[in-house]
Amino acid sequence: MIVGIDEAGRGPLAGPVAVGAVSIPADFNHTLPKLRGVCKKFFKGIRDSKQLTLKERELWFSLAIEARRRGELNFSVSLVSEKIIDKHGISYALCLGIKRCISKLNIGENSQIFLDGALKAPEKFKHQLTVIRGDEKIPVISLASICAKVIRDRKMVRLSKKFPEFNFHIHKGYGTKMHLGALHKYGRTELHRLSFLSNVIK
Repeated sequence: MIVGIDEAGRGPLAGPVAVGAVSIPADFNHTLPKLRGVCKKFFKGIRDSKQLTLKERELWFSLAIEARRRGELNFSVSLVSEKIIDKHGISYALCLGIKRCISKLNIGENSQIFLDGALKAPEKFKHQLTVIRGDEKIPVISLASICAKVIRDRKMVRLSKKFPEFNFHIHKGYGTKMHLGALHKYGRTELHRLSFLSNVIK
């Protein structure tokens, strides 16, 4: 298998962090796993989730769901809560999310794993490569990024109904002017990462 892994929501002041993983067969679209273009036919036009509009991300997510239904690929997203982030740190939370996704997808130790940024898979996976800006360079990582962001954003939209004064559906927990204003006016909620607020509110 070829696997791409990325995260969404590392930096927000509130909400979970999401880790996404996409697995495809090594012969997906009859293309060898080259860094310069894994599975060009399916992934044509795909980009890092941050470079896509909401509509474009939702379209790619729908395509991923359809491809999974046809058995052409598989993907998993793990949401690691703000409580775990506060208790163990963001690096631990990301590692936990990676382990959960790999376990759910039943990834074999001989699989080729590509990870974005500074992410690492467990050491037993010998064929892993961490790529700076991998979400822009390797399509299977780009799709993992999209899946993670779509699932996390949907979660924040749902949580916004519980905390309407914070407008989480707009900023998704990031430290925007709107969010900081609500924090100073209403104080923190159970959704906030306390370890991220030390320089924001007292």
